[in-house]
Amino acid sequence: MNEPQRTAPVSVVLGAIASIRSAIIPAIAIAFSGIGGSGRIVVAISVGLAAAVIGMAVSYIGWRRLTYTIGETDIRVESGILSRAARSVPFERIQDVSLEAKPLPRLFGLVSVKFETGAGGGDDLALEYLASAEGERLRQLVRERREDEAASTSGSGAAVEAEADGEVLYAISPRRLLTFGLFEFSLAVFAVLGGLLQYVDTVSDLDIWNVDLWRGWLEEQGSFLASLGRYAQVAGAAAGLIGLVFIGIATGVVRTALRDWGFTLTRSSRGFRRQRGLLTRTDVVMPAHRVQGIVIGTGLLRYRFGWHGLSFVSLAQDAESESHEVAPFAKMEEIAPIVSAAGFHLPDDTTRWQHASKRQRTDKAVLDALPFALALIPVAIFAPFGFAFIPLGLAVVAVAANLYAWEFRRFALDKAQIFSTTGLMSPTSRIATRLKLHSVEIAQGPLARWRGYATVHLGLAGGTFAIPGVPLAEARSLRAQVLETIAATDYSRLDAPLEDGALEEAGDQAFSAAQSGFSENLAAT
Repeated sequence: MNEPQRTAPVSVVLGAIASIRSAIIPAIAIAFSGIGGSGRIVVAISVGLAAAVIGMAVSYIGWRRLTYTIGETDIRVESGILSRAARSVPFERIQDVSLEAKPLPRLFGLVSVKFETGAGGGDDLALEYLASAEGERLRQLVRERREDEAASTSGSGAAVEAEADGEVLYAISPRRLLTFGLFEFSLAVFAVLGGLLQYVDTVSDLDIWNVDLWRGWLEEQGSFLASLGRYAQVAGAAAGLIGLVFIGIATGVVRTALRDWGFTLTRSSRGFRRQRGLLTRTDVVMPAHRVQGIVIGTGLLRYRFGWHGLSFVSLAQDAESESHEVAPFAKMEEIAPIVSAAGFHLPDDTTRWQHASKRQRTDKAVLDALPFALALIPVAIFAPFGFAFIPLGLAVVAVAANLYAWEFRRFALDKAQIFSTTGLMSPTSRIATRLKLHSVEIAQGPLARWRGYATVHLGLAGGTFAIPGVPLAEARSLRAQVLETIAATDYSRLDAPLEDGALEEAGDQAFSAAQSGFSENLAAT
């Protein structure tokens, strides 16, 4: 065992700054309120100073009481001021080691090191903060210890090679980033303003929850608008709409730039490395053999211009999401090489697609149109003539949309992979390798049992894969084929790095063992 180590001493200062930041709003509220009378400014400053002193003390004690130890087979972290907690994570359970540099820590050259175990959420292990060089060294060390352990387990004596810079598979230029932002229309700025309004009534005499206040303001504005001519009113409404669109576009561009500035995806012998972020810089490495599946999505408008986004489904999580974005704004010809580098392949002209059950299509169309059909009755009785055409038209649109969307709900199965596509206006494609599926389930509700179709749930570590509306006979055939692959797969070898050929060898063994069993079923489907 190595000696216990502590995080960077500057972490104490960062902890104190975080405490001061949390006390800013209460201090401002005191300064503009009646608390303390004429000395409320002094009270507000005292609150800020007290928060700084307490924050510094707690941060220092917490820093002194937190240690981490890199052992031969695990990493151990001990923390706690009053009650102590010690957690050990074996290297073999660490799916990824990611580095994150938020704006303030970046000024001090510090990063947050996160050890992702695949459990997600609070079950992951994190160290805040380490020097950038120390964080990179720790990531390299953990990776080498893990690979050394895997090599000793498999009997391979190959030495761990130093990581090269790797081949750049995808990058976002500033010009493309601007184009990307134009498709990321967002009105989140109004949500932020709404949150700030919650403090207005605390720091001022304005009561924002006074209904009479807002009614009077609206009446005043209405009188002003009524005094204008019709053309001025139309021009004002158009200017307001244009302003709203401009704010939405500008917000989307800013959010995209903050998140994806300098986005680079590289491929090395160790896997995929993704770096991105303007203020908060993240550096994530995803081992290629840990990619469980891929998701290709798009948006309502960007689909019309041929733009798509590619994500890897991994055991580790990415910002509370089950998928890692590796090409968020790309053409299909740019996505194909990345998919191939991950060990997958896209569907082609030889892919034999199967649609969802026509009975499921009919049932879904009827259920979606039913609320509008029920609303038609009271509208036709009590509303003026002509209003009944509104729910009637909506019911017709719901039925037509479902009938048309059925063409895009399909799935396919080949020797190595399972494909699924859903979505009418912005289709989403999911691809999973059969080798990494660990379970298959057929689920039926009362209506599905009566009508003879089911939803097939495929067990995929780190993500979900469901195929809805499969005819029952085809669902059972699909389950049988997947189970044959599962039964013939040696899962103890799937975690070996791809360059060692373990995954390919395991796949060949599984396919040859299951070929005689599923070839007949595959031809039947």
